[in-house]
Amino acid sequence: MARTLGLASLTLAIVLPSCGGETPPPSPPPVTSAAPAASGSAEPAASASAAPSASAAPAAMPETAKASTPQPVVKYTGLSTPESVLYDADEDRYLVSNINGKPDDKDDNGFISVLSPDGAVTTLKWIEGGKNKVKLNAPKGLAIAAGVLYVCDIDVVRRFDVKTGAPKGDVPIAGSTFLNDAASGPDGKVYVSDTGIKFGPKGPIPTKTDAVYVISKGKAKALAKGTDLGGPNGVLYTDKGVVVVTFGSGEVYSLDDKGKKTNVSKPPTGALDGVVPLGDSLLVSSWEGAAVYKGKLGGTFDLVLADQKSPADIGYDTKRGRVLIPHFTEDTVEVYELK
Repeated sequence: MARTLGLASLTLAIVLPSCGGETPPPSPPPVTSAAPAASGSAEPAASASAAPSASAAPAAMPETAKASTPQPVVKYTGLSTPESVLYDADEDRYLVSNINGKPDDKDDNGFISVLSPDGAVTTLKWIEGGKNKVKLNAPKGLAIAAGVLYVCDIDVVRRFDVKTGAPKGDVPIAGSTFLNDAASGPDGKVYVSDTGIKFGPKGPIPTKTDAVYVISKGKAKALAKGTDLGGPNGVLYTDKGVVVVTFGSGEVYSLDDKGKKTNVSKPPTGALDGVVPLGDSLLVSSWEGAAVYKGKLGGTFDLVLADQKSPADIGYDTKRGRVLIPHFTEDTVEVYELK
């Protein structure tokens, strides 16, 4: 995997992360008050503390990095290693995957939370490993297709009824080692990334299983495989192909229907995690830069949100024009208005 040394050193200070996305229309003003539930808590914009600072800033940030970061509209607390946030437009809610431990431990204690856009943690453990016949170890990327919630879980994709949370069977992916993100297409197919690592005492170790898979009719097959994929993390379906952002090589690119890389570009900093669409542009989160960048496929990317410590698999609330940022090492999710 590209940039193996950089990836290993970065992840000594943090633990590894994933993606999701929706296309935003114009939206109303953000909510400025919150009503936390007993199962978790959230802070409204009026009382939220400033976004956490990065543990290590890049050596030389571009001029765009000097932009200020607004206060979050809402800050949710009480989570446990939140990795991915997905906006469920049909139910108007945020779904959050919680690893609740190490990112590759098969401990069956991961869970999915439900958050209300008005600031409440509706249900902290809506889907919980070890309960109600649920198996869930280290949940990461989330996607919804045809009434089913798909959840990446190390080497298998779990499926649940999106309304009830009931298990609907698994899709094992043979040969995978670190399934990280999921994205759905309009035809019901689901695309899943394998970052191609495992964790040792000193951090991530390349397994060379880097891949992007497509799940159709309950079965998975490889769209692209190989270390030249650079440690795929966030994935997003678009009409220009499957967009991939990489944690290892720090690239943004698309894969055509034959799995060929096109439109390759690199944001100012690497260790990329989540990707969502914003109009005809993309928002991409970077652990190395502790930032969210905005740019176009094959073009340049500029800073739009700074001081975002451990920004994992971001989501986007298409109704309100908000980016949803899970802070992996902070056990929080922050919401910013960004249209």
